[in-house]
Amino acid sequence: MRIAFRADASLEIGTGHVMRCLTLADALRSRGALCQFICREHPGNLLDVVRQRGFTAVALPRTQYPAAADTAADPPHAAWVGAAWEADAQQTLAALGTARPDWLVVDHYGLDERWESAVGPHCGNVLVIDDLADRPHACNLLLDQNLGREPQSYAALLPASEGLLIGPRFALLRPEFAACRQQSLARRNGARLAHLLVAMGGADQHNATGLVLEALAASPVPPGCRVTVVLGPHAPWLEQVRAQAVRSVLPITVLCNVRDMASLMADADAAIGAAGCTSWERCCLGVPALIVVLAANQMQNAVALQKAGAVDVLSLGGISQELPRWFANLSGGAGASLAALSASAARIVDGLGTERVCSRLLEASC
Repeated sequence: MRIAFRADASLEIGTGHVMRCLTLADALRSRGALCQFICREHPGNLLDVVRQRGFTAVALPRTQYPAAADTAADPPHAAWVGAAWEADAQQTLAALGTARPDWLVVDHYGLDERWESAVGPHCGNVLVIDDLADRPHACNLLLDQNLGREPQSYAALLPASEGLLIGPRFALLRPEFAACRQQSLARRNGARLAHLLVAMGGADQHNATGLVLEALAASPVPPGCRVTVVLGPHAPWLEQVRAQAVRSVLPITVLCNVRDMASLMADADAAIGAAGCTSWERCCLGVPALIVVLAANQMQNAVALQKAGAVDVLSLGGISQELPRWFANLSGGAGASLAALSASAARIVDGLGTERVCSRLLEASC
Protein backbone atom coordinates (compact mmCIF):
# COMPACT_ATOMS: atom_id res chain seq x y z
CA MET A 1 0.00 0.00 0.00
CA ARG A 2 1.25 3.48 -0.88
CA ILE A 3 0.57 6.44 1.41
CA ALA A 4 1.40 10.08 0.62
CA PHE A 5 1.41 12.82 3.27
CA ARG A 6 0.99 16.55 2.57
CA ALA A 7 1.94 18.44 5.73
CA ASP A 8 4.18 21.36 6.64
CA ALA A 9 6.25 22.56 9.57
CA SER A 10 7.66 26.05 10.05
CA LEU A 11 8.48 28.58 12.74
CA GLU A 12 4.94 29.92 12.37
CA ILE A 13 3.08 26.62 11.88
CA GLY A 14 5.09 24.69 14.47
CA THR A 15 6.12 21.05 14.27
CA GLY A 16 2.98 19.22 15.41
CA HIS A 17 1.39 18.52 12.01
CA VAL A 18 4.44 16.81 10.55
CA MET A 19 5.25 14.98 13.79
CA ARG A 20 1.82 13.39 14.13
CA CYS A 21 1.94 12.42 10.45
CA LEU A 22 5.31 10.77 11.11
CA THR A 23 3.69 8.82 13.94
CA LEU A 24 1.00 7.55 11.58
CA ALA A 25 3.57 6.84 8.86
CA ASP A 26 5.71 4.77 11.25
CA ALA A 27 2.70 2.66 12.19
CA LEU A 28 1.66 2.16 8.56
CA ARG A 29 5.22 1.28 7.54
CA SER A 30 5.29 -1.40 10.23
CA ARG A 31 2.34 -2.93 8.38
CA GLY A 32 4.18 -2.92 5.05
CA ALA A 33 3.07 0.44 3.61
CA LEU A 34 5.35 2.67 1.55
CA CYS A 35 5.09 6.28 2.77
CA GLN A 36 6.11 9.51 1.08
CA PHE A 37 6.05 13.07 2.44
CA ILE A 38 5.47 16.27 0.48
CA CYS A 39 6.47 19.39 2.44
CA ARG A 40 7.21 22.98 1.56
CA GLU A 41 10.62 24.46 2.38
CA HIS A 42 9.42 26.93 4.98
CA PRO A 43 11.92 28.29 7.53
CA GLY A 44 11.92 25.71 10.31
CA ASN A 45 10.75 22.83 8.10
CA LEU A 46 11.32 19.22 9.16
CA LEU A 47 12.35 17.72 5.82
CA ASP A 48 15.64 16.46 7.29
CA VAL A 49 13.79 14.87 10.21
CA VAL A 50 11.43 13.08 7.82
CA ARG A 51 14.37 11.71 5.84
CA GLN A 52 16.23 10.69 8.99
CA ARG A 53 13.18 8.61 9.90
CA GLY A 54 13.67 6.72 6.63
CA PHE A 55 10.91 8.26 4.51
CA THR A 56 11.08 9.83 1.07
CA ALA A 57 10.48 13.58 1.32
CA VAL A 58 9.79 15.82 -1.66
CA ALA A 59 10.51 19.50 -1.02
CA LEU A 60 8.17 22.06 -2.55
CA PRO A 61 9.94 25.37 -3.23
CA ARG A 62 9.15 28.52 -1.28
CA THR A 63 6.96 30.80 -3.37
CA GLN A 64 4.90 33.94 -2.91
CA TYR A 65 1.41 33.76 -1.42
CA PRO A 66 -1.04 35.78 -3.60
CA ALA A 67 -2.06 39.34 -2.83
CA ALA A 68 -5.00 39.78 -0.44
CA ALA A 69 -7.37 40.74 -3.26
CA ASP A 70 -7.05 37.24 -4.72
CA THR A 71 -7.63 35.34 -1.48
CA ALA A 72 -11.13 36.31 -0.30
CA ALA A 73 -12.39 32.71 -0.51
CA ASP A 74 -9.36 31.18 1.22
CA PRO A 75 -9.49 29.68 4.73
CA PRO A 76 -8.07 31.73 7.62
CA HIS A 77 -4.71 29.92 7.61
CA ALA A 78 -4.23 29.90 3.83
CA ALA A 79 -1.03 31.96 4.05
CA TRP A 80 0.60 29.02 5.87
CA VAL A 81 0.65 27.14 2.57
CA GLY A 82 3.19 29.58 1.16
CA ALA A 83 1.57 29.52 -2.29
CA ALA A 84 -1.82 29.77 -3.96
CA TRP A 85 -3.79 26.57 -3.42
CA GLU A 86 -3.88 25.94 -7.19
CA ALA A 87 -0.09 26.09 -7.41
CA ASP A 88 0.29 23.85 -4.38
CA ALA A 89 -2.09 21.30 -5.90
CA GLN A 90 -0.13 21.26 -9.17
CA GLN A 91 3.17 20.88 -7.33
CA THR A 92 1.76 18.08 -5.18
CA LEU A 93 0.54 16.19 -8.24
CA ALA A 94 3.97 16.61 -9.82
CA ALA A 95 5.57 15.23 -6.66
CA LEU A 96 3.23 12.23 -6.71
CA GLY A 97 4.20 11.51 -10.31
CA THR A 98 2.63 8.48 -11.95
CA ALA A 99 2.34 6.53 -8.69
CA ARG A 100 -1.28 6.60 -7.49
CA PRO A 101 -1.25 6.42 -3.67
CA ASP A 102 -3.88 4.32 -1.96
CA TRP A 103 -4.26 7.12 0.61
CA LEU A 104 -3.37 10.78 0.56
CA VAL A 105 -3.16 12.18 4.10
CA VAL A 106 -3.61 15.96 4.27
CA ASP A 107 -2.72 17.71 7.54
CA HIS A 108 -2.74 21.43 6.77
CA TYR A 109 -4.95 24.23 8.09
CA GLY A 110 -4.41 26.20 4.87
CA LEU A 111 -5.96 23.65 2.48
CA ASP A 112 -9.66 22.98 1.91
CA GLU A 113 -12.10 21.20 -0.41
CA ARG A 114 -10.85 23.02 -3.53
CA TRP A 115 -7.35 21.59 -3.13
CA GLU A 116 -8.68 18.20 -2.08
CA SER A 117 -11.03 18.07 -5.08
CA ALA A 118 -8.12 18.86 -7.41
CA VAL A 119 -5.68 16.31 -5.98
CA GLY A 120 -8.05 13.67 -4.57
CA PRO A 121 -9.15 12.11 -7.89
CA HIS A 122 -5.51 11.13 -8.51
CA CYS A 123 -5.44 9.11 -5.27
CA GLY A 124 -7.36 6.11 -4.05
CA ASN A 125 -8.66 7.81 -0.90
CA VAL A 126 -8.13 11.04 1.04
CA LEU A 127 -7.77 11.36 4.82
CA VAL A 128 -7.92 14.90 6.22
CA ILE A 129 -6.51 15.56 9.69
CA ASP A 130 -8.09 18.70 11.13
CA ASP A 131 -8.48 20.46 14.48
CA LEU A 132 -10.52 23.52 13.57
CA ALA A 133 -13.75 22.59 11.77
CA ASP A 134 -13.56 25.97 10.04
CA ARG A 135 -13.62 25.07 6.31
CA PRO A 136 -15.27 22.54 3.96
CA HIS A 137 -13.51 19.34 2.92
CA ALA A 138 -13.70 16.77 0.14
CA CYS A 139 -12.34 13.53 1.60
CA ASN A 140 -13.18 9.91 2.34
CA LEU A 141 -12.24 10.11 6.01
CA LEU A 142 -11.68 12.97 8.45
CA LEU A 143 -9.81 12.76 11.76
CA ASP A 144 -10.23 15.36 14.50
CA GLN A 145 -8.67 14.08 17.72
CA ASN A 146 -9.66 16.99 19.94
CA LEU A 147 -11.57 16.76 23.18
CA GLY A 148 -15.04 18.28 23.03
CA ARG A 149 -15.33 18.01 19.26
CA GLU A 150 -18.62 16.49 18.08
CA PRO A 151 -19.55 14.99 14.68
CA GLN A 152 -22.09 17.77 14.12
CA SER A 153 -19.18 20.24 14.02
CA TYR A 154 -18.54 18.96 10.50
CA ALA A 155 -22.18 18.51 9.44
CA ALA A 156 -22.08 21.51 7.09
CA LEU A 157 -18.47 20.97 6.04
CA LEU A 158 -18.53 17.38 4.75
CA PRO A 159 -20.84 15.25 2.62
CA ALA A 160 -23.01 13.18 4.95
CA SER A 161 -21.61 9.94 3.52
CA GLU A 162 -18.02 10.60 4.53
CA GLY A 163 -16.40 8.95 7.53
CA LEU A 164 -15.44 10.70 10.77
CA LEU A 165 -12.92 9.76 13.45
CA ILE A 166 -13.69 12.18 16.27
CA GLY A 167 -12.11 12.68 19.71
CA PRO A 168 -8.99 11.70 21.72
CA ARG A 169 -9.85 8.03 21.22
CA PHE A 170 -8.07 8.54 17.87
CA ALA A 171 -5.14 10.65 19.14
CA LEU A 172 -2.05 9.89 17.08
CA LEU A 173 0.55 8.81 19.61
CA ARG A 174 3.74 6.83 19.12
CA PRO A 175 3.61 3.28 20.57
CA GLU A 176 6.08 4.08 23.36
CA PHE A 177 3.40 6.17 25.09
CA ALA A 178 1.05 3.22 25.43
CA ALA A 179 4.04 1.10 26.51
CA CYS A 180 4.94 3.59 29.30
CA ARG A 181 1.36 4.22 30.41
CA GLN A 182 0.99 1.63 33.17
CA GLN A 183 4.34 2.45 34.75
CA SER A 184 3.70 6.19 34.56
CA LEU A 185 0.24 5.98 36.13
CA ALA A 186 1.45 3.71 38.92
CA ARG A 187 3.77 6.38 40.32
CA ARG A 188 1.22 9.22 40.36
CA ASN A 189 -0.72 8.69 43.60
CA GLY A 190 0.62 10.98 46.30
CA ALA A 191 3.66 11.95 44.23
CA ARG A 192 5.63 14.99 45.30
CA LEU A 193 6.88 17.58 42.84
CA ALA A 194 10.53 16.66 42.37
CA HIS A 195 10.81 16.83 38.55
CA LEU A 196 9.13 19.48 36.39
CA LEU A 197 9.06 19.18 32.59
CA VAL A 198 8.80 22.35 30.48
CA ALA A 199 7.94 21.66 26.82
CA MET A 200 6.33 24.53 24.90
CA GLY A 201 6.55 22.96 21.44
CA GLY A 202 9.38 22.25 19.05
CA ALA A 203 9.55 25.77 17.62
CA ASP A 204 8.22 27.97 20.48
CA GLN A 205 8.22 31.05 18.30
CA HIS A 206 6.98 33.28 21.14
CA ASN A 207 9.68 32.11 23.61
CA ALA A 208 7.10 30.98 26.12
CA THR A 209 9.88 28.79 27.53
CA GLY A 210 11.89 31.85 28.48
CA LEU A 211 8.86 33.43 30.14
CA VAL A 212 8.21 30.24 32.11
CA LEU A 213 11.81 30.00 33.32
CA GLU A 214 11.76 33.63 34.40
CA ALA A 215 8.51 33.08 36.31
CA LEU A 216 9.82 29.87 37.90
CA ALA A 217 12.72 31.82 39.38
CA ALA A 218 10.15 33.98 41.20
CA SER A 219 7.91 31.06 42.23
CA PRO A 220 7.86 28.97 45.43
CA VAL A 221 9.11 25.87 43.62
CA PRO A 222 9.55 22.97 46.10
CA PRO A 223 13.16 22.64 47.33
CA GLY A 224 15.20 20.17 45.30
CA CYS A 225 12.83 20.20 42.32
CA ARG A 226 14.76 19.84 39.09
CA VAL A 227 13.54 21.30 35.79
CA THR A 228 13.94 19.74 32.34
CA VAL A 229 13.34 21.92 29.28
CA VAL A 230 12.71 20.42 25.83
CA LEU A 231 13.03 22.42 22.59
CA GLY A 232 13.40 21.54 18.92
CA PRO A 233 16.65 22.13 16.98
CA HIS A 234 15.09 24.98 14.97
CA ALA A 235 13.64 26.86 17.95
CA PRO A 236 14.74 30.50 17.41
CA TRP A 237 15.24 31.09 21.16
CA LEU A 238 17.21 27.91 21.89
CA GLU A 239 20.54 29.56 22.73
CA GLN A 240 18.90 32.26 24.83
CA VAL A 241 17.04 29.60 26.81
CA ARG A 242 20.28 27.68 27.36
CA ALA A 243 21.97 30.82 28.67
CA GLN A 244 18.97 31.56 30.89
CA ALA A 245 19.15 28.04 32.34
CA VAL A 246 22.81 28.50 33.25
CA ARG A 247 22.05 31.72 35.10
CA SER A 248 19.04 30.33 36.97
CA VAL A 249 19.07 29.52 40.67
CA LEU A 250 17.09 26.37 39.82
CA PRO A 251 18.69 23.15 38.52
CA ILE A 252 17.64 23.34 34.85
CA THR A 253 18.62 20.96 32.04
CA VAL A 254 17.88 21.95 28.42
CA LEU A 255 17.42 19.06 25.98
CA CYS A 256 17.21 19.17 22.19
CA ASN A 257 16.32 16.39 19.74
CA VAL A 258 14.82 14.21 22.47
CA ARG A 259 14.51 10.63 21.23
CA ASP A 260 12.38 9.15 24.02
CA MET A 261 9.83 11.75 25.06
CA ALA A 262 7.57 9.10 26.58
CA SER A 263 10.17 8.05 29.17
CA LEU A 264 10.99 11.67 29.94
CA MET A 265 7.31 12.50 30.49
CA ALA A 266 6.77 9.38 32.58
CA ASP A 267 9.59 10.48 34.86
CA ALA A 268 8.12 13.98 35.33
CA ASP A 269 5.88 14.74 38.32
CA ALA A 270 4.25 17.65 36.47
CA ALA A 271 4.59 19.48 33.18
CA ILE A 272 4.21 22.99 31.82
CA GLY A 273 3.44 22.89 28.11
CA ALA A 274 1.53 24.16 25.13
CA ALA A 275 -2.10 23.27 24.51
CA GLY A 276 -1.43 21.48 21.22
CA CYS A 277 -0.83 17.86 20.20
CA THR A 278 1.47 17.15 23.15
CA SER A 279 -1.60 17.39 25.37
CA TRP A 280 -2.58 13.85 24.34
CA GLU A 281 0.87 12.48 25.22
CA ARG A 282 0.64 13.99 28.70
CA CYS A 283 -2.90 12.66 29.16
CA CYS A 284 -1.94 9.14 28.12
CA LEU A 285 0.77 9.07 30.80
CA GLY A 286 -1.33 10.88 33.39
CA VAL A 287 1.15 13.75 33.70
CA PRO A 288 -0.41 16.64 35.69
CA ALA A 289 -0.11 19.68 33.46
CA LEU A 290 -0.25 23.43 33.48
CA ILE A 291 -0.81 24.48 29.87
CA VAL A 292 -0.36 27.74 28.00
CA VAL A 293 -2.46 28.71 24.99
CA LEU A 294 0.06 29.81 22.35
CA ALA A 295 -2.33 30.16 19.41
CA ALA A 296 -6.02 30.85 18.91
CA ASN A 297 -6.57 27.37 17.48
CA GLN A 298 -5.49 25.84 20.82
CA MET A 299 -8.11 27.65 22.89
CA GLN A 300 -10.99 25.18 22.48
CA ASN A 301 -8.74 22.27 23.36
CA ALA A 302 -7.45 24.05 26.47
CA VAL A 303 -10.96 24.91 27.66
CA ALA A 304 -12.17 21.33 27.16
CA LEU A 305 -9.20 19.86 29.03
CA GLN A 306 -9.66 22.30 31.90
CA LYS A 307 -13.39 21.53 32.07
CA ALA A 308 -12.52 17.83 32.31
CA GLY A 309 -10.24 18.56 35.29
CA ALA A 310 -7.19 17.34 33.38
CA VAL A 311 -5.14 20.57 33.32
CA ASP A 312 -4.79 24.04 34.74
CA VAL A 313 -4.50 26.83 32.16
CA LEU A 314 -2.26 29.90 32.01
CA SER A 315 -2.47 32.78 29.56
CA LEU A 316 0.69 33.63 27.62
CA GLY A 317 0.60 37.22 28.82
CA GLY A 318 -0.04 36.23 32.41
CA ILE A 319 2.74 33.70 32.97
CA SER A 320 4.82 35.99 35.21
CA GLN A 321 1.89 36.62 37.59
CA GLU A 322 -0.09 33.38 37.32
CA LEU A 323 2.73 30.81 37.60
CA PRO A 324 3.94 31.94 41.05
CA ARG A 325 0.33 31.88 42.29
CA TRP A 326 -0.11 28.34 40.95
CA PHE A 327 2.90 27.10 42.90
CA ALA A 328 1.75 28.97 46.01
CA ASN A 329 -1.67 27.27 45.81
CA LEU A 330 0.05 23.93 45.26
CA SER A 331 2.16 24.11 48.41
CA GLY A 332 0.92 21.93 51.23
CA GLY A 333 -1.40 19.82 49.09
CA ALA A 334 0.81 19.10 46.11
CA GLY A 335 0.34 15.33 46.16
CA ALA A 336 -3.46 15.43 46.21
CA SER A 337 -3.69 18.26 43.66
CA LEU A 338 -1.34 16.59 41.20
CA ALA A 339 -3.01 13.20 41.65
CA ALA A 340 -6.44 14.67 40.83
CA LEU A 341 -5.13 16.24 37.61
CA SER A 342 -3.40 12.97 36.71
CA ALA A 343 -6.48 10.80 37.20
CA SER A 344 -8.66 13.09 35.08
CA ALA A 345 -6.06 13.28 32.31
CA ALA A 346 -5.53 9.53 32.15
CA ARG A 347 -9.24 8.93 31.53
CA ILE A 348 -9.10 10.95 28.28
CA VAL A 349 -6.45 9.09 26.24
CA ASP A 350 -5.45 5.41 26.32
CA GLY A 351 -2.61 5.62 23.79
CA LEU A 352 -4.14 3.32 21.18
CA GLY A 353 -5.46 5.95 18.78
CA THR A 354 -2.83 5.36 16.10
CA GLU A 355 -3.75 1.67 15.99
CA ARG A 356 -7.42 2.56 15.50
CA VAL A 357 -6.66 4.99 12.66
CA CYS A 358 -4.37 2.48 10.93
CA SER A 359 -7.07 -0.17 11.13
CA ARG A 360 -9.59 2.15 9.47
CA LEU A 361 -7.20 2.98 6.64
CA LEU A 362 -6.37 -0.66 6.02
CA GLU A 363 -10.01 -1.73 6.17
CA ALA A 364 -11.01 0.91 3.64
CA SER A 365 -8.20 -0.10 1.28
CA CYS A 366 -9.21 -3.74 1.47
